Amino acid sequence: MIEFQNVSKSFWTGTQRKVILDRASFRVELGHSIGVLAPNGTGKTTIINMMAGLEKPDEGEIIRTSRISFPLGFMGGVVSKHTARENARYIAKLYSLDPDYIEAFCRYLCGLEEYFDMPVGTYSSGMKARFTFSLMLALEFDIYLIDEGMPATTDVEFNRKAGSILKDRLKKATVIVVSHQAETLEKFCRSAAVLSQGKLVMFDTLEEAKRLYDYETQS
Repeated sequence: MIEFQNVSKSFWTGTQRKVILDRASFRVELGHSIGVLAPNGTGKTTIINMMAGLEKPDEGEIIRTSRISFPLGFMGGVVSKHTARENARYIAKLYSLDPDYIEAFCRYLCGLEEYFDMPVGTYSSGMKARFTFSLMLALEFDIYLIDEGMPATTDVEFNRKAGSILKDRLKKATVIVVSHQAETLEKFCRSAAVLSQGKLVMFDTLEEAKRLYDYETQS
């Protein structure tokens, strides 16, 4: 479970204060995947980072009682000067997992071949995306966080293998996905929330959320 209790978050843009959340309260229970609809530039990535514990709220409390993933594609835990092998083994130790298994899993899935033993900082954006996606799938979580702004990969074979593993994981896990497109959410969840004026308005169905979202974005 992850719960926001009266959480507020804002940023100073240099000319005005941009409010992301204003005393927002909501809960996501295990087994109930949800999507969050929000226009670009309204703070989707910030909310995902707060769920993961990467950013702190200005006010309020965030309660986590489950194993929550870092956002899909997140590079913050990866050290660019180290190789993929070194990073995989380091992350494994952080989670008290078998470094040999995590290294072998990532090496197989991301398919970087000789680049796996080269510094991550030398990778293309697609190669980095494949490695970080592989690293996340190597670690099993109760809740997976997916941000539509994550780096994309165009490698067909990787997408096939990773997609199959992710589909299997999601049979047992819960997903929270943020996007500005309802079509993206349809792949993962049936219920959704709409980020509107600093509040997350929760709905039982994606269709209900789409109606409010369409009204908010078109008005």
